[in-house]
Amino acid sequence: MESFIAATAFATLGHPGRLAVFRLLMRFAPQGVRPTEVAQALGMKQNSLSHHLADLTSCGLITVQRQGRSLFYAVNLDQTEALIGYLALDVGRARPDLLAPLVPLPKESPDMSAAPQDTGFHALFICSGNSARSIFAEALLRDLGKGRFHAFSAGTLPNTALNPFALDILKRNGHDTTSLRSKHISEFQKTTAPRMDFVFTVCDTAATEECPPWPGQPISGHWGLPDPVKATGTDAEKALVFAQTYAALRRRIAAFVELPFHQLTRIALQTRVDSIGTLSLNTRKG
Repeated sequence: MESFIAATAFATLGHPGRLAVFRLLMRFAPQGVRPTEVAQALGMKQNSLSHHLADLTSCGLITVQRQGRSLFYAVNLDQTEALIGYLALDVGRARPDLLAPLVPLPKESPDMSAAPQDTGFHALFICSGNSARSIFAEALLRDLGKGRFHAFSAGTLPNTALNPFALDILKRNGHDTTSLRSKHISEFQKTTAPRMDFVFTVCDTAATEECPPWPGQPISGHWGLPDPVKATGTDAEKALVFAQTYAALRRRIAAFVELPFHQLTRIALQTRVDSIGTLSLNTRKG
């Protein structure tokens, strides 16, 4: 990356508002986000956001794509990689004393290109309430993974409870629900908590939450789906929405457990995880 381009990108990110927008979009990467959702998540005025998005687009850090009547803004991962590489390799001269503390090598991996070992994965699914979507994902990965995964779920809102429609769907599909419970994300941020290999957000609200980096730099993915708890209508209509959400997550997790983990580098694994997040898009808000 040329120094002038890097300086322009750094200057753009030097504004707190633009940096906040960029950090938010990174949590959804590689997927795009509507401006209205960004403004709502950050509590930012629409006209201020428009200026920030224009500046970030102008310097190449984000891209914009029209889908129907909506605009979706997404991080330009190639440009972001080049910027980080410029800072680490050009400015930092690839000094190991600078890089190693940022991304420590896993004990079981000989280099940073290695994916997690193909056994005993720990995976955490996060949503807002931990009452339906993340609970579905926890049960599905536990059962479809056939002993290869330790599945967990948590919510960003305290004092929630499992949704009865979700429990009914799980029972009707043969899942044991006796050990399932609603948990707050803080339970997994303790030093005594299991170290995760994968962390997934399954709702847009959870993806916007400000969370510290997870120890061990797990592979992350955003597999957002609409909240079935917000479904309206008769009980039968609500149950149908829960069933559709369960089916969408089942498809994604079935694809996830079939990945050839031991054959993939971390970069390739991240790409596959991102791709799985686009499955069953018809279940998402249009």
